[in-house]
Amino acid sequence: MNPELVALAQSASVTLVGLMATDAWEHTRDGVVALWQRARPERADAVAAELGHTREDLATDAGTEDELAAEWQGRIRRLLIDRPEVAVELRRLLDELAPGATAPSTTVSQHATASGHSRVYQAGRDQHITER
Repeated sequence: MNPELVALAQSASVTLVGLMATDAWEHTRDGVVALWQRARPERADAVAAELGHTREDLATDAGTEDELAAEWQGRIRRLLIDRPEVAVELRRLLDELAPGATAPSTTVSQHATASGHSRVYQAGRDQHITER
């Protein structure tokens, strides 16, 4: 299987299980079920039920989050193998649910040397400096 699709399935499963205990759950569930409805309509009702069971399991034992994410990773991976065109829609759903969740991580490496009374300001992202 394409490594990019494997990474997408992993990201989607972690995002999905992570959002189960949040206010965004209903929207998340509806988006996932709609995805299955379009790709594999015969499985959509079963997926809706499985999502409910997974959420109940997570509420009962939060320590199972990794296990539950792995189960959903398998389901999503199988869907992507069967219907690779769904990847575009899944990415769009993930961006909507958790912006940045599918973005590749960036590694920042910085090096600086200061001497005397000099100053060095470095940031891997936003930086605001106010001096008087």
